[in-house]
Amino acid sequence: MGGEKIRLYVTGSILGYQRGKRNQNNNVSLIKIDGVASQEEVEFYLGKRIAYIYKAKTQKKNSFYRVIWGKVHRSHGNCGVVRAKFRKNLPSISMGGKVRVMLYPSRV
Repeated sequence: MGGEKIRLYVTGSILGYQRGKRNQNNNVSLIKIDGVASQEEVEFYLGKRIAYIYKAKTQKKNSFYRVIWGKVHRSHGNCGVVRAKFRKNLPSISMGGKVRVMLYPSRV
């Protein structure tokens, strides 16, 4: 029964919010997915779910960990960065943190 463990996600980093010269849009977060380096490779990840997992001080439902779910909406630039919208906007302390980009739902 022992075989390889299968991981259903790819890691990514939170770069920040979408912004212009003077204003930033807290609704849209920029995510750099590990191993993605071009706009063509981003195409596979469109519509995939993203989980930002963090640890809280108080326990709820027998766990100290909480999750904010989001979704990949479109690409941003030419280097494999994506725009994602989360159910609740990501907190500012999450900048530079890690997210899990789930490999579902599948469009194949």
